[in-house]
This record gives sequence, structure tokens and C-alpha cells, in this order.
Amino acid sequence: MNQRQIFLQHVAQTSPAPLALEIVKASGVTLTDKSGREYIDLIAGISVCNVGHCHPRVVKAIRQQTSQYLHLLVYGEFIETPQVQYAKLLTDHLPDSLNCVYFTNSGAEAVEGAMKLAKRVTGRTTIIAFNQSYHGSTQGALSIIGDEYWRNAFRPLLPGILHMQYNDFSMIDSIDHNVACVILETVQAERGIFAPSKEWLSALRKRCSEVGTLLIMDEIQTGFGRTGHLWGFEAFGIVPDIILLGKALGGGMPLGAFITDKKLMDALTDKPVLGHITTFGGHPVCCAAGMAAMKVLLKEDLIEKVAAKEVLFRQLLQHPAIRVVRSRGLLIAVEFDTAETCKRIIDRCIENGVLTDWFLFAANCLRIAPPLTISKKEIKRTCEVLLHAMGNV
Repeated sequence: MNQRQIFLQHVAQTSPAPLALEIVKASGVTLTDKSGREYIDLIAGISVCNVGHCHPRVVKAIRQQTSQYLHLLVYGEFIETPQVQYAKLLTDHLPDSLNCVYFTNSGAEAVEGAMKLAKRVTGRTTIIAFNQSYHGSTQGALSIIGDEYWRNAFRPLLPGILHMQYNDFSMIDSIDHNVACVILETVQAERGIFAPSKEWLSALRKRCSEVGTLLIMDEIQTGFGRTGHLWGFEAFGIVPDIILLGKALGGGMPLGAFITDKKLMDALTDKPVLGHITTFGGHPVCCAAGMAAMKVLLKEDLIEKVAAKEVLFRQLLQHPAIRVVRSRGLLIAVEFDTAETCKRIIDRCIENGVLTDWFLFAANCLRIAPPLTISKKEIKRTCEVLLHAMGNV
């Protein structure tokens, strides 16, 4: 059996038709398959590789940590330098009230931990989430996903979940003293890049504060410079009670986190003890890699260059087949008339050396979310391939 046959037979499949590219090397914004063919990566592992694939400083940090120790004990018992130092780096670049980090293995697990914390702190059980939102595929995270197509096959899910319309002022009064938390994406990514208004987020923040409801903002895709700010919420002039991190947090290694005020986080330490626990969360190698990647972001001015790169993409992406381009930094959706049109264009792009895909709730939209290290030359080459793929569709 060759690699492809083994992959299809022995590796669990998540769709009937996986891409099945056999990548043997990745560096910067370039993926290389076993035949030596190169692809410009417009996906970045779904907003994971913000500093590019295999950044030398990230690789160096991984090697250094593996020479010291790997797993020691379940999370939170030993003082592990990579965890401690990364938590300090993160909180040094967050508002004062976001000062305590709980590291997890993934973004979905961060969602689960934050939901538990909100219930524990408030003593309430109702959770408000939003239509066309995505927060992960575990049972709790799936319960708050904003699309019945994805939820229905796995019912019964968590009770007490209310799904509201994103950026809708009429839902504000639904937040009352029974609601433990409101959880939302800072920018709805899988809907095809929809950002809320500052006014709505401000009203949402005000109402949550009035009734003692925790405001949880999912920064799993929008964090680490993706939107042109270190944190997506910075553009809206509000501070959440809890933020959720994942994807780029680990610099290419698996890592998630929820961050809040220590006074709230301490609720997980007693009644019951070990109120939230993980064996591998905050793995020292992952924390070392993530910390190195964040330092690259901060030192190499990658975030400051995002806006100009966003503008260049928008300037170049002009074609009759494009209905609209929506963007928030280097998180971009190119909308076409149908999902079928989008799929044809995606397939042509891959055939011509540009890797892209679609959005879960917007199959007629093509995803552009490359490593933030992408150069202007690479952007121009990418757009040439994209426009050629559109042809006369």
C-alpha cells in the first residue's frame, strides 16, 4: 500500500473527499509536496502559522525545550518555565483585567473551560451564542455553534443555549440575570468574515456588566495580529471578561488558552478541587514554540504591515466573477455567486500552486488567510493565480 492508500484506509477522514496532498516540507508561506511541487499557502493551517511555517526562532525554541524536558505532570502542579514565561508575556500585552492564563490543548478545549468557568462564577446556566458562529466540535462547543446543520446529527446537546443574531441590537435585552455568559467571535470568520459595529459591541459590553453576565470573546482566529491588531477586540474599544485563544497561540504546535482575571479563575480551584484539569494542556514544548512565535510577531513588525497587505489584496482582486470582498486584516473572504463556482476556482488554484479553501457557513466564499509573513511579491503572484482561476466563470 502506498501512503495515499494508507491515509484513506487507516487515518480517520473528516470529509468524503479530502485534499490528500502529501506535503513533505513547509517553510515561510510555501508548502512542498513529495513530487517537489510548491504551493503558496493561503490558509496557514486555518490561521495557525501566523509567523509562517517553521520559523527558525520557533524551531530553535522547540529544539531547546526538547533537550530539557517534555511532559512532567498534569497541568498546574509543577512550575514549568515555558508555561510561566508565556503566561507572563501574554498578560503583559493584554488589559490589566486579563491577567491569568489557563492553557489547554486546543481552542475548542478553551471554549469548554470558559463555559464551565462562567457557570461556576455566576451560578447561572443559560448561555447566549450567535447564529453562524463557530467555536469548535467538542460537545459543549458544538452546542453553541450557530448552525443547525452541524448540530443536529449529535443531539441531545447542552441545554440552556440561546442562539441570537450577531450584531443585532434587538437581542441586547435578552441578556438578563439568568445568563451566565455571552460568547461570540470578535469577527465571525466561518460566516465569511463579518465584523460587528463598535456601537453594538459597546452596548453588549454595557448590558453584560449591568446584569453580571460574563462577556467571552473568541479570539481563536482573530488573535495574534490576524486582523491588524494583536488582539481583534482592540479595534472595538471594549474589554471582554474572558478571551479564548488557540490556533496561532502555539506557533504551529497544538495549544489553546482561556484568559481572565485571577479572581474569577480561582473559582476552578475549590468546590470542587480540580474544577478543570488537563493532562497535556500547556505542554512545555508547545508553550516554548508559542512564546517564540509571539516574540517574532512583536519584534518583526509583522502586525504593522497587515493593513497594507490587506489593501493590496483588495486592489488586485478585481474580477466580474467576484460579488464582494470582505476583510479584516489578513482574514479575507472572496464571495462568488454559488458554492459550485467557488469550488471550481479553488480546484484551479490548487492545480496552479495556490492552496485555498472555503468557509464552513459560506461555501460560496474563498478563504484568504495566509501567514502574516507573506510578501507583496507573493501576494501579487497569488492574485494572478486567483484571477486566472476565475477565468470567465
